[in-house]
Amino acid sequence: MSAATASEAPAVAPAGVAVRKHRMWSVGAAELSSRTNGLNLVRLVLAYSVLVAHGWYLAGKGVGPQLNGQNIGGWAVMGFFAISGYLITGSRLTKPLGDYLVLRVARIFPAFLVCLVVTALVFAPLAFYKAHDTLDGFFTTPFTPANYIFANAGLRIIAFDVAGTPTGVPYPAAWSGSLWTLYYEFLCYLIIAALLCFTWIRRRPWMVLAAMVLSIAGYAGWAQIAPYFGGNADLMYLLQLIPFFLAGSFLYMIRDRISFSWPIALLATAVGLVAVLNVPRWGPQLAAPLLAYVILWVGAVLPSPKLVQRHDVSYGVYIYAWPVQQLLALAGAYTLNLALYDALAIILTLPLAAASWFLIERPVLRRARKVTTHAQRAGQVPPATGYAPVVESTTETTPPLTAEPTMTGSGHTR
Repeated sequence: MSAATASEAPAVAPAGVAVRKHRMWSVGAAELSSRTNGLNLVRLVLAYSVLVAHGWYLAGKGVGPQLNGQNIGGWAVMGFFAISGYLITGSRLTKPLGDYLVLRVARIFPAFLVCLVVTALVFAPLAFYKAHDTLDGFFTTPFTPANYIFANAGLRIIAFDVAGTPTGVPYPAAWSGSLWTLYYEFLCYLIIAALLCFTWIRRRPWMVLAAMVLSIAGYAGWAQIAPYFGGNADLMYLLQLIPFFLAGSFLYMIRDRISFSWPIALLATAVGLVAVLNVPRWGPQLAAPLLAYVILWVGAVLPSPKLVQRHDVSYGVYIYAWPVQQLLALAGAYTLNLALYDALAIILTLPLAAASWFLIERPVLRRARKVTTHAQRAGQVPPATGYAPVVESTTETTPPLTAEPTMTGSGHTR
């Protein structure tokens, strides 16, 4: 997924508000540094977890292990949203609304659009030629490459195949099985941007917590409220995912009052498991703040190479893994041992992810930061949040999640 960079969240307090020195718990505490943390590495692991989860589907080997109806990919997506909530809230609280939106668009759209183009004009022609021994008709089929790009360009994925490809694979007619979650992530960006326009919400973190509780209640009671929204699937998926984003947001807003310590992480894991194992369907949402705490604690204590701290390729891994796995399936690799199939996908996805970061994501982000910084200096306008400004890291990212609106890690269901 494409959240803010792991080093973007500023370690500054609201103007006029003293930083609390006495935190809730200090035994075994670790500092979640704004510059040297393990969140990029955590997200890379989550992105590859989505790849592994999809391996079962794309190799035609079932759905893989599940917990409360969610496979590995579904749980990885929840982790992505929790990290995004934490980092994106830090970005919103230190930037004017316009700058924040520019940076969010710059982070998620350019690499996404390039991925659509590469899929439609590089991957799909290979699959079409393999199926037909010619490219005749490729650009004029009912599901044209141009339609695939245009229909999906707004992040809401409604076209999954290109010219009927891929065919002859266990999971046919789906090139974009992982991309659907980006739409809901961007909606979360807009929601937190709107909420934090109000000073009285910024000063009262419990209101973000209340929004999270409301979203959990909405998902838990979806059967009762669905008729009032015409059974709108977009709303259902948003309610399924936003509790994790808001949990991360809430933890950011109270970061000066809490510590990330292993005793609390252990307790949160235990209590979270009780909720997940005993509350069908919406147990993960009920445990969202606990999951978010554990994920952020891991980011605080996990040693991470400097290279990974500086360069976040997890978004590229997330958006390119599915089409690479489909290309491998076209080549017959799905008949191999599943572990070998996954290993090949992991290796072949990394160069594409690196190219996305170094050629698209990082240059666009640098340009966006220069534009927003120049505009702010030219107008001599301080951030409209009441927070001290921060310099964004060159590793800003947010990727991405799993592949399918049921969060089972498979492809599309709509």
